Amino acid sequence: MDMSSTTPQITLETDRFDLRPLRVSDVGLIEMYSADKRVARMTSSIPHPLPPGSTEAFVKRSIAHERDEDVWAVDGLKTGGAELMGLITLQRMDRNQSEISGWVAPAFWNTSLASDAIHALVKANPNDNTTMFASAFQDNPASAKVLTHCGFEYLGDAETFSVARDAAVPTWTYTRKL
Repeated sequence: MDMSSTTPQITLETDRFDLRPLRVSDVGLIEMYSADKRVARMTSSIPHPLPPGSTEAFVKRSIAHERDEDVWAVDGLKTGGAELMGLITLQRMDRNQSEISGWVAPAFWNTSLASDAIHALVKANPNDNTTMFASAFQDNPASAKVLTHCGFEYLGDAETFSVARDAAVPTWTYTRKL
């Protein structure tokens, strides 16, 4: 089954920020934040150090007409904040289920930004899912707290490969019925 999307990605507005589709001009800030070892270690798919050109390739894939996941920039310009504060993704698993993931730049840790972004994405439910899944590394209880705060229920333990750590990392998995 082809899970690629051919519909344009929408902007999701909140009082504090917008979740907007990525644009090529985001490459520099994404590269700066994702090259931060703290961010890379807590995000399964970010390598550390970043290979040259990997961020640009990621952005180009995310804005392509057909894609496997939707990626939103957490953009705080509407309240005078940063143009890019993090990313949030929704990866289609099948026509009724998606997996949500993302990261927030360290300057915005402990600000409820991640919770607010996940709440906005769950509320909008742009893929018309019946279920969303998420996971958090067990050495990152703050992410687990964000997920439970957003109504996700603990599903079980697993292991997720972390590219930056070059190892499988113990993970808590979560689900949210919509």
